Amino acid sequence: MKLKKGDKVLVISGKDKGKTGKITKALPRFEKIVVEEVNVRKKHQRSKKEGKKGQIIQIAMPVNVSVVKFLCSKCDKAVRLGYKKVENGKKVRICKKCESEV
Repeated sequence: MKLKKGDKVLVISGKDKGKTGKITKALPRFEKIVVEEVNVRKKHQRSKKEGKKGQIIQIAMPVNVSVVKFLCSKCDKAVRLGYKKVENGKKVRICKKCESEV
């Protein structure tokens, strides 16, 4: 999985198509990510203490990685990511359109 926590992504399909957001959590084992303000569900929560009211909270649920595309900061487009080896043997992520490092 080439996407990481903190990356900015664009949703390309589903009910939230066209929305952008930052990845708050990555779940590589399940090929899913959690994006802020995307795929939000309401959860009814009981009161914790006696005499207090319960509340409805909103939780961002995970979406599949195939539903989003990375937003490149250099070319300002939704792109695919690739890898490139640098001279010291490390792998770096690159934008497939503008060939710049991410």
